[in-house]
Amino acid sequence: MSLISLDLPAGVYRNGTDLQSSGRWRDSNLVRWHDNTLRPIGGWRTRSDTASAGKIRGLHAWIDNSSDRWITAGSYNKLYVYNSAGTQYDITPTGLTVGNENALNPIGYGNSFYGQEDYGIARQEASTITPATTWAIDSWGENMVGCSSSDGKIYEWQLNTATIAAPVTNAPVGCRSLLVTEERFLMALGAAGNPRIVQWSDREDNTQWTPAATNEAGSLELQTNGRIQCGVRVQNQSLILTDTDAHVATYSGPPYVYGIERVGTSCGIVSTQAIAVVDIGAIWMGSRTFYAYSGGAVSEVHCDVADYVFSDINLSQISKVCAVANANFGEIWWFYPSESSNENDRYVVFNYNDSTWAIGEIARTSGVDSGVYRQPIIASALNNKLYEHEIGFNYDGGEPFAESGPISIGDGENVMSVTKMIPDEKTQGDVDATFNSIPTMWKEHTALIICLTLPVYVLLGDRSGCGLKVLMLTIGVLVLIDWKSWLEVGVEHTR
Repeated sequence: MSLISLDLPAGVYRNGTDLQSSGRWRDSNLVRWHDNTLRPIGGWRTRSDTASAGKIRGLHAWIDNSSDRWITAGSYNKLYVYNSAGTQYDITPTGLTVGNENALNPIGYGNSFYGQEDYGIARQEASTITPATTWAIDSWGENMVGCSSSDGKIYEWQLNTATIAAPVTNAPVGCRSLLVTEERFLMALGAAGNPRIVQWSDREDNTQWTPAATNEAGSLELQTNGRIQCGVRVQNQSLILTDTDAHVATYSGPPYVYGIERVGTSCGIVSTQAIAVVDIGAIWMGSRTFYAYSGGAVSEVHCDVADYVFSDINLSQISKVCAVANANFGEIWWFYPSESSNENDRYVVFNYNDSTWAIGEIARTSGVDSGVYRQPIIASALNNKLYEHEIGFNYDGGEPFAESGPISIGDGENVMSVTKMIPDEKTQGDVDATFNSIPTMWKEHTALIICLTLPVYVLLGDRSGCGLKVLMLTIGVLVLIDWKSWLEVGVEHTR
C-alpha cells in the first residue's frame, strides 16, 4: 500500500486566490509553527481584575532599584500603574487633556472645499482623521516618563503610589511622543506642536531643555514631508519614524550632540504603536507591507499574508494598530481592527526566525514582551483588563485551527477516495481533522470530520474531481494518505 505524505510548509500563505495557496496553509487561528511544527499558542489569564476606564493604548513594564516590578498603562483619559501583585493605582496627572478613545473621521457640514457635493447633504468622508489617543511610556532611571498624544505634555512618576504623575519641569509641550535614548537623553518628538521637531534635554537631566555651553540640550528639525509618529532604541541608535519615512539620530557629542540621517523613504509607520524591537532590529507595519531596520537602511519585509491583512483593515481606525514582541518564540504580533470593526479584533504574526506568518482573531490594544514579567502582558479590548499570555490553554471560547489551501488528489479522475490517514501529533483525542471536497456545478460540498483519538482509517468518496481541502485543528498533523477507489464515506477507528 503506497502512502502519500501531505507535508505542508510552515506558515500561512494568503496572497492571491485560493488556488495560489495550493499545497500551503491558507488560514489559521491561535496556532503557531515552532521548530517547523504546528501547535496551539499558549492561552491567557487575567493579570489584574481591575479594568481601566478606557481602552489601554500604551503599556510599559520595568524594575526599580529595589527590584520591585511595575506596569504603567495609559488610556485616552487615564494613566495607571500596577504593582507586581496586580493592584491598580490611578496616577492620572492633574489637568490631563482628555483625548479620543476612537479615531475621529469628521463628516457633515464644514468639511473639505466649498461647493463640494450637494447643498444640504452631509459629506461622507473628510481628508483628515484625528487619531485615537495613544501613550508613549519609557523608563527614566527607576522612574517612569510618559506622554499622551492628545495632551502633549511629558509626565514623570516617581514610584510613590500615593502620588500622581506630574509634568517634567521645563519640558516642551505639544509633543507627539517621547524617547529615552541609549545616551540618557530624554527626547520630545514633535515638540512644541511642530510635527517634525526633535528636542532633547541635557544628558541625565530631564529638567534642563535650554541649550547652553554648559549642557548638551538641543533640537533639530527633520527634513521630511511626514509627521513624527514615534521613536525607539535600536542597534545603539535612536530610530524616529514618521508617517512617510524613517530617520536615525546618532550621538556625536558637543557641540552638535546629535546628527539625524534619513535611512528610509516611503516606509512610514501606520500608528504610534505599530513597531516592536527585537534582537535582530526594529520591525513595523506600513500602509501596505512591513519594514525592518537593523542598521544601515530600511528594508521591506516580505509578507505572505499582505493581501489578506491590508484588504481587511479599517483604515479610519488604523491609528489603533499595536505591535507586541514575543521573543521567546521569535515572533512579533500586530493587533488591528478589521474592516467591519472599530476596535482591534484580529492579529497578524511574523516569526522573524523562520520568516513565516500566521493570522487569527484576538481583541487586544497594547502589550509588552516578557522579561520584567515571566509572560507577555497584553491589554484586552473587550474588558480593558491586563492579561498574561502564553500560559495554559484558555482562549475565551476561541478555537485553534489551521486550514490548508486546495490539495489535488489525482490526475483528473472523477472518483478518488481517502482510505487511510495516519496522524502524527502529540495530543490524540484533542484534535479533529476535517476533509472538505471542493464543489463543482454538479457536486455538493462534502465534509468529513475525524476525531484523532486513535489510529484512523478513512473511507472518503468524492466525485468532484477538483481537489481536497484539509483542515487541521489545534495541533499539526503529518498526514499520510493512501488513495483507493472507494465510493463510500466512512471512518474506522482501530482498537
